Amino acid sequence: MSLSSRLQQLRDARRPLLAAASALVLAGSLAACGGDDSDASGSDGFGEISVQYSWIKNEEFAGEFYAYENGYYDEAGFDAVNGISGPDTGVAKLLSGTVQVALSDSASVGAAVAEQDAPLKIIGATFQKNPFTILSLADGGNIATPEDLVGKKIGVQDSNASVFRALLAANGLSEDDVEIVPVDFDPTPLMNGDVDGFMAYLTNESLTVELAGYEVTNLPYAENGVPFVAETFTVTDQYLAENRELLKQFLIAEIKGWSDVFTESTDDSVDLVVEYYNAAASENAEGLESVFGALDPEKTGLALEATKELISTDETEENGLFTISDELQEQTVASLGAAGWDVETDQIFDTSIIDEIYAENPDLIDYQP
Repeated sequence: MSLSSRLQQLRDARRPLLAAASALVLAGSLAACGGDDSDASGSDGFGEISVQYSWIKNEEFAGEFYAYENGYYDEAGFDAVNGISGPDTGVAKLLSGTVQVALSDSASVGAAVAEQDAPLKIIGATFQKNPFTILSLADGGNIATPEDLVGKKIGVQDSNASVFRALLAANGLSEDDVEIVPVDFDPTPLMNGDVDGFMAYLTNESLTVELAGYEVTNLPYAENGVPFVAETFTVTDQYLAENRELLKQFLIAEIKGWSDVFTESTDDSVDLVVEYYNAAASENAEGLESVFGALDPEKTGLALEATKELISTDETEENGLFTISDELQEQTVASLGAAGWDVETDQIFDTSIIDEIYAENPDLIDYQP
């Protein structure tokens, strides 16, 4: 089976259908994911929780790997924190109670809230800047502005179609202005000239193509009308209401883990990422870690540095990791509105726990070396 076929099969198997999620809500299945603290925790701690990752276990989750490695989850009182490889937005799994926390994105959450009235809340965000980009070759499509999209063939993954529509809408364009070509996550169609642009991550496919020897042009979403937060810590309303102390301690462990990413050397962090990636590959022959093969340490190091730039801003240096300022919440909601998902900030954000953490632990604000 080809890589493209395998990726399609995997994506089809896990695609979170919002219609199905809505049915789960209407059926009252949220009782399974809410529970009270006595269900979620043992006598001396919080027991086990499951966390859905948005992507494979690479550098995007280096902070989680440090939280495991340095015992921060243990210190927080968890018997186990089960990190589940993606790709997956986690929306349907949250609503069914399969996972308790999802590292998702505000577009997926906003769409579920706007279209299905899904009871979800973003309680913090790792990425302060939207990591998506339209990647092109400098001697090819060379898409440097939104206007350059017009008339171009753009490779878009099925799971990212809604986010691409948000970019078009935010810049006064429609799907009729471009030719959308279904692709997988492998940017080979761009390098082969089959498409003019390719929906990518600044920390991933953009680096892959550049390291392959091509001069690239990026059209970052964050700088072109779609500055929403990503890698968001997302939970159901019920779980948030009934497990505030659990979530508080979980986020403290996450803050400590991601602080280590900024204080430890890139080489050490790369070694840790490779270790956890290889473990995931050995544990699941069907997962993308196995399908993709070994990580390239050079690319992983570059991606880790690019990831830090999406995480650390003037606002996080002042307020702490994972905080989402009022302005950024408003910008995110405006981005969603441009894509046709009309929500209010308080419908998708609740930052009360992260704010409480820093009020009580101001020493955690300083994550820079």
